[in-house]
Amino acid sequence: MTPNPSEPRPSAGQHLATVSHDGRFWEVYLEFEDTPRGSDRYRALLAFSPVDRGSGEETMRTIPLLIEESYEEVLQRARRLDEHQLSAMLRSLLP
Repeated sequence: MTPNPSEPRPSAGQHLATVSHDGRFWEVYLEFEDTPRGSDRYRALLAFSPVDRGSGEETMRTIPLLIEESYEEVLQRARRLDEHQLSAMLRSLLP
């Protein structure tokens, strides 16, 4: 599927993986939240977008799941998530 340049990207986050679930492929992105003033923690969530996204279908997001003392630690922890764990998180977001 060729991306349509007129459609917005499903996420401004960093692409983490592509997983398969229930006959569809899903792009998984890591999105950082703004660090609250005075906080020494970095918080990130996962965003899931179907590759074959239909009209009106939106990117689904978890709550912040990854909370670490540095940006790099969040990235390392996110990269350690395997396909089974990512698929389970996706299933928790689906109706």
